Parts: sequence; structure tokens; C-alpha cells
Amino acid sequence: MITRRNLLKRLSALPLMGGLFGTHWAFGKSAMSAEALPARNVIQEMGLRTFINAAGNYTSMTASLMPPEVMGAIQEASRHYVMLDDLQDAVGARIAELCHAEAAMVTAGCWSALVLGTAGVLTGTDTKKIAQLPFLAGTGMKSEIILQKSHANGYHHALTNTGAKLILIETREELDAAINENTAMMWYLNRETPVGQIKHEEWIAIARKHGIPTMNDIAADVPPVENLWKYNDMGFDLVAISGGKALCGPQSAGILMGKKDLIAAARLNAPPRGGNIGRGNKVNKEEIIGMLVALETFINRDHEAYWKEWERKVAFIAGEISGVPGFRSETFVPEIANENPTLKVSWDKSKVALTGAQLGEKLRKGSPSIETISWEGEDYIRVAVFTLNQGEEKVVAKRLGEELLAAVS
Repeated sequence: MITRRNLLKRLSALPLMGGLFGTHWAFGKSAMSAEALPARNVIQEMGLRTFINAAGNYTSMTASLMPPEVMGAIQEASRHYVMLDDLQDAVGARIAELCHAEAAMVTAGCWSALVLGTAGVLTGTDTKKIAQLPFLAGTGMKSEIILQKSHANGYHHALTNTGAKLILIETREELDAAINENTAMMWYLNRETPVGQIKHEEWIAIARKHGIPTMNDIAADVPPVENLWKYNDMGFDLVAISGGKALCGPQSAGILMGKKDLIAAARLNAPPRGGNIGRGNKVNKEEIIGMLVALETFINRDHEAYWKEWERKVAFIAGEISGVPGFRSETFVPEIANENPTLKVSWDKSKVALTGAQLGEKLRKGSPSIETISWEGEDYIRVAVFTLNQGEEKVVAKRLGEELLAAVS
């Protein structure tokens, strides 16, 4: 049993113990700082495959590599305590300023931004309604969200986490007919703009006419950098974006930005508060700060220089494989999402017995391992360069050339 006398004796011994063993993290900096510790390569210890990423910043490939500015900010943040709401207030205000929004918050990825933004639209700042999600029946809350059928490609499931019902339409006439007193929001998936019949401006105009909030999911839609504020300026009430893709922030972070009242409502549906559907959408102080620094770093970099460097890398790879008979390459820029110079390598399957998936697998299993974008049955692969480290274009060109020559020999 610990008595008051024994406790006092233990406390009096603490300074001596600290002198012997070094100061504990809780009482200040360690005798051996984090920078002084040897780097531990856990990925190598576990024998995991690493690879050159010539595919892009996909979630399954752990998205992007964070730059030193971001990692430095994360490491410094890890040494301090701060109130989570205070941090979200300050960081949100800075993000909103950078992106031309009234308010903003850092979320646990873009999916989390969709869930919390939708929840905020449904509940407002009514704590009783917040506690009732996702059970909307009998609450008096509007429960229908309208989106275009072409925009329903998987990510729309985030909206249903709130209990909302999705109403899918295709034409302007169908949209007009779908709007009613139970319509809570109109949702737009930016990457599907080319295939949807109703474009941004018309979508917003119709929603405004009926007093309905709008949300735009622009998850991977930078570059160009202007997209960070384009859709806020256009008039969307909420905009959600991934933090770990081209922004090169923490993969598990994202941003929700938009109207002040809707962001305030989304915050009430999110941690540190409990008793809501967003409790599991937790984002820590390191991710919040890392997301801000990543955003600032991305906005302030020389975008023209980056673009020219990507063009140089694509041209180098194309030039190195240009002499392989039976194969051809072309450079293209995706119409939307991951807009950057990309190389498409293709061939005539009647002359070259190879599929895209087979070539991709050969590059994957080679040394070093290289990931590209390829599909079974297709006669081409895509090579992205914006995720390559300096000099890796040479390795990609060499390995790709070797496999193409082997295919025709």
C-alpha cells in the first residue's frame, strides 16, 4: 500500500533519478534528442518490398512522399502538447485564407471530409441532431442528397455514412424533378466532370435557386494549383480534397473548406467531441500541422519549373525506348485529376505477345521493383513521372527498355 510518506519519498528521489537516467520526455527534451537517434528502417527489417513509383500517388501505393519541410514540422509538433480545437481554429483559418474560403478544417483524409461535411449539412450546430446520426427517421432532418449517375463511382458511399439517401439523376429535367423539401445537399465529383451532363456552374446555379448547399469532391485534382481556390471562388459551399496526393501531406489527412457555418457544424460532428458518427475520424496534431505546411509548400513552389522537369523526364524515358521495334510512346496530360505529363507506351498485340498487365508484372518483379499503371488485356501501360525521385527516370527507362526488348526478341 502506498502511504503519503512513501509517496513523498518517491517524489523526492525524482531529480536524482532524472540525473542518472536522463530527463523523461514528459519533463522536457530527452538527454538524447530525436535527431540523435539512429534512423531505424522498419520497412527493411520486415522485409517489405519497396519500389520506384512510376504510377502515381494512389492510396494503395501509400500516396506521396512528404518533403523535408513537412517532416520537420511533424517532428517538432510531436514534442509539444496543444489543445486540438485551438490548433484546428488556427490552422483552419490559415488554410481558409490560402484557399479563398470562409473557413476550413483538417480531416482524416478526403473521405472523412465528405462524411463530416455531409453531417454538418444535415445537423447544423444542433447537438441533439448530431447525436442522432445516422438514424434520420423521425428527426425532421432533410435526408436526400442528389448527384449525377456518372459521379457515383464509389466515393459517393462516404455520404451514406451519415444515413442520407442518395438520389441519382442524369439530365437537367431529372434534377429539377428530384429537388424537393427533403433535399439536403447536391454533391459533385470533380473528376467525373467530362462525363456528367450538368457542369459546375449550372449545378451551383440550380442549387442556389432552391437554397440547397453544394459540395465538390476534388480529391486528386491538383495540379493545377489554382484548383485549390477555383471551386471556392466558383461558389461551392463545401470543397473536399485529399492531403496525401499531389499536396504531399500526410496520407491520412485531408481538407474540408467552405462556408463558415457549415465548417462549424462539421467540427461539431468531429473529434475531440464524442457521441457522434465522426468520432473515428480522428486527426492528430502532427497531421494537422503537416497538412498546413504541405499546403503552403505546394502553393509556394515554382510550378512552372516542376512542369518543365516532368516534361524532361517523360521525354528522356520516351527517347531511351524509341528504338525498340513494335513499340510506340506518346505523351499526354489527363483531362482532369492528376494533371501532369504522362507517358503512354503501347504496341500491336498481333505482333507483340504482351498485355499491359504482363509488362506491369515484369517491371514489378524486376530489380529494382517499379510500379506503373497497367490493365489485363490492354495493349499499353502508363508511366507517371511526377512521383519519381531525382534520377529515377533513368532507372525506369533502362528497365522498361530491357523488358520491351525481351518481348520482341
